[in-house]
Amino acid sequence: MISKISEVNYYIKTNKFKKIAIIAGKKSFGKINGKKIIKEIIHNTKTDDVKYFFKTNNFPEIKELKRLISFFENFQPNLILAIGGGSVIDYAKIANIKDIGNNLVKKIHGKLHIGKKKIAKMIAIPTTAGSGAEVTSGAVIYINKIKYSIDNRIIIPDKFFLLPKIIMKNKKNLKASSGFDAISQSIESIISVKSNNTSLLFARKSLNISLKNYLSFLKNPNFYNSSNMSIAAMLAGKAINISKTTAPHAVSYPFTSHFNISHGHAVSLTLEKFLKFNYENQKKSITNFNLDKRYKILFKIFGVKNINELNFKIKDLKYQANLIDNFKQLKIDINRHYPKILNEINVKRLKNNPIELNKSDIKFILLNNYSDE
Repeated sequence: MISKISEVNYYIKTNKFKKIAIIAGKKSFGKINGKKIIKEIIHNTKTDDVKYFFKTNNFPEIKELKRLISFFENFQPNLILAIGGGSVIDYAKIANIKDIGNNLVKKIHGKLHIGKKKIAKMIAIPTTAGSGAEVTSGAVIYINKIKYSIDNRIIIPDKFFLLPKIIMKNKKNLKASSGFDAISQSIESIISVKSNNTSLLFARKSLNISLKNYLSFLKNPNFYNSSNMSIAAMLAGKAINISKTTAPHAVSYPFTSHFNISHGHAVSLTLEKFLKFNYENQKKSITNFNLDKRYKILFKIFGVKNINELNFKIKDLKYQANLIDNFKQLKIDINRHYPKILNEINVKRLKNNPIELNKSDIKFILLNNYSDE
C-alpha cells in the first residue's frame, strides 16, 4: 500500500502522459517542497506540458471550483495529478467530470445528472493522513458557506499513491485534525445505518491502526507511524465510501465554514456527545443490525467496558492532541449561533445516524456538555 515517488514516475512513464495538470494547495505545496517532488515524479517521462493550479481557500467553495473547471477545459490534460489534502483532491474529482461546468450549481444540488465521462485520468497523492478522499466516490463543495456533496463512482481517482515522507512534514495541528477525522470516520462507519460487513472490516482495521499510531504520529513522527496513519486514513475512506458518515460529520460543516475550524477538529466537537446519545437511545435504533453489538466492538477496540469509559478515552485522545472542544475557549458563542448551525446541517449525513435525530435533539447536544453527564 505504501508507495515511492519512483512508482508514480513509472506509472506516468508507462502510460505516456503528455499533458499533466497539477492541482495543489498554495501553502502546503511549498511546505512539502512540492516542486522537488514533481520534478522527481516527471523525471524522464517525456512529458510535453505541465501546468499548475493552486488552491487558496481553506475549504472547497464554488467560485474556486469554477476557476479550476475552466483551467481543465482550456488546458485539456490527459492526466490530472492532485497532490494535497481532502479539499484539493475533492476539487480535482469534481472538476474532472466532463462538461460539469454547464449548470454546475443545479448538478451539485442534484437537480441535474452529472456526466459519465472524465476529462483525464487522475492520480491522487494525499498530503494528509485523514480524509481518505483518494478512494471515495464523494466530494465536498460549499456554496454560500453551506456544504453540498457530489457522490458518484465516476469521480473515484484512477490511481492513488501513499507517500508517508510527505505527511511527516505536516504541522502537529494539521496532523491532529486530519488524523482525528480518520478516527471519527471509522467510529461513525461502524454504527452507520448503511454499514455492512465489508465496511465494518475496513473500519475496524482502520481504527485499530489509528489508535496504535495517532499520538506517536503527533509527538514523534517517523516513517513507521506516518505509514500506518496513511493506511488507516485510506481504509477509513474505503469504509465510509460504503457506509457514509453520521451525525458528528453532519454537524461539523457549519463550524468549518463559519468559524474556520479545520474539518477533523470540527468533527471532534460532538463525536462523543452523539455516541452517548445514540447509545442511550438504542431502543429507537433504525439499523438493520444490532446496535448494541456494534458498540461492544467499539468498546473492545478502545479497551473499555462502557459508554462513559469510551467517551473518557475519546476526550483524553483529543486532549493529548490539543483538539479543544470547549466552545468558549474556541470563542464560539454557541447560544447565539446554534440556530445557524441547525439550519446548515448536512441532512444526507444525518440520515445515516443509527437513531433518528430532530433539531431539538441536536440543540440539546450542542448547548449541553452531554458527554459528561
